[in-house]
Amino acid sequence: MNVKRTFGTVLTILGIIGLIYAGYGFVNHDQNTRGLLVYGIIGLIFFVSGIGLVRNTKDES
Repeated sequence: MNVKRTFGTVLTILGIIGLIYAGYGFVNHDQNTRGLLVYGIIGLIFFVSGIGLVRNTKDES
């Protein structure tokens, strides 16, 4: 079991969820703009770092 690849997948999924939540709030003109901005930034960081972990981890069978 490759822990780095699994952790990268989890980070990517969490990033996607954060980005979707922030996008949904922006589209619905939610009043908590600062909170949505934080969710968007953290989601983007999780997404990019998760993709980086998955791409840079070599398969070891």
